[in-house]
Amino acid sequence: MDPIIISGGPGAGKTTLLHALAERGFTTFNEVPRDLIEQQSQFENGILPWDNLPAFAELCLEEMQQQKQQAMCEKVAFLDRAIPDICAYLSGAGHPLSQRYLEGSRGYHSQVFFCQPNEFTYVQDEVRPYPFAEALELHQQLLASYQSLGYHIIEVPWASVSERAEFVARHIMLGK
Repeated sequence: MDPIIISGGPGAGKTTLLHALAERGFTTFNEVPRDLIEQQSQFENGILPWDNLPAFAELCLEEMQQQKQQAMCEKVAFLDRAIPDICAYLSGAGHPLSQRYLEGSRGYHSQVFFCQPNEFTYVQDEVRPYPFAEALELHQQLLASYQSLGYHIIEVPWASVSERAEFVARHIMLGK
């Protein structure tokens, strides 16, 4: 099965949902941009999205392509964000999308699970410097990008973590 993407705006509970899916025995992969931000923040001249989005996007593309290849070797694998997310961030900031990003956006499961940020659980931090209103804007930008790339969006309802994991697992099992 093609790798399954879980996406949505910052602070929407994607990572928590991925952990719950891993506890159910599914293979999951970490969010590449967050890991890269933490890594690049350690360097004096680290490449960060708010300083140099195109260069940061290139780092993400390389890592996400490797992650996709690894995920394809699994029976079912969930990714916390994927290459189409890069397309959304770049186009939202007015940067052109090269063919590499568009081609890299292919090869995922046709259904993408979307989690919407929730004001009551949203936490702004060094890796997520956006105020909540901007997180909602980014969420809409991501939705539009995935839809323009031809993906079918499945909104994950706001509920307990176990209910959200059950919702995703049920959809995947029914779609087999």
